[in-house]
Amino acid sequence: MTIDNILISQPAPTNASPYTELISKYGVNVDFHPFFRVEGVTAREFRANKVNILDYTAIVFTSRIAIDAFFRICEETRVTVPETMKYFCQSELIAQYLQTYIVYRKRKIFFGNGTISSMVDNIGAKHRGENFLIACTDGLRPDVKKLFTKAKLKHGSAVFVKTVSSDLSSLDLNKYQMVVFYSPSDVKSLLESYPEFQQGSLLFATYGSTTAKAMKDAKLRTEIEAPTPEAPSIAKALLNYFEKLH
Repeated sequence: MTIDNILISQPAPTNASPYTELISKYGVNVDFHPFFRVEGVTAREFRANKVNILDYTAIVFTSRIAIDAFFRICEETRVTVPETMKYFCQSELIAQYLQTYIVYRKRKIFFGNGTISSMVDNIGAKHRGENFLIACTDGLRPDVKKLFTKAKLKHGSAVFVKTVSSDLSSLDLNKYQMVVFYSPSDVKSLLESYPEFQQGSLLFATYGSTTAKAMKDAKLRTEIEAPTPEAPSIAKALLNYFEKLH
């Protein structure tokens, strides 16, 4: 099977594309089209969670958009976040973004190296007495729940960010021989736009175990999965795949 056109279910990169080598080496056309977007929940939607932010002494953030949503919700629901509130972030980049809303003080802002486990490790014995509110997207990620439970940390969660499927009706999938998915939300959006979707000869590449599982649950075949030791990224996985084809 000849692969001439690949669709990536993400926005086009603003800087250097990780697919440059694939394009130049094999003459493949790569298009970008996000299958979903993320946005903060409304105050009304948040109230439906029946979560009292002030019951918690620490907030857990895994994304910058969650920070935006959290402080907007606090403003709209007239919640004054106390100076004593602590913040635990997945990475330093996310932690630094807190400066948009609060004075950055090291004694109340802590961060990991980009993984959930590193953030939990950073909590350690010093902060294990806190009551953590995990600001999440469309429900608590299983890996976050598992690690906080395993560490025996008191915690709760609230949805501050939701995923909204894109309208794909103008997208001609017949043009492509391969589609790359990065999230279970990509699979959800595809099936919402095309309820009668039949895979046929269309190939899929997926990133992450949850995306691969969503494909399996939808009874769709995955041709390429990443990350692996040989291919830590989708771009590398595609290069390895094309090398075998040629």
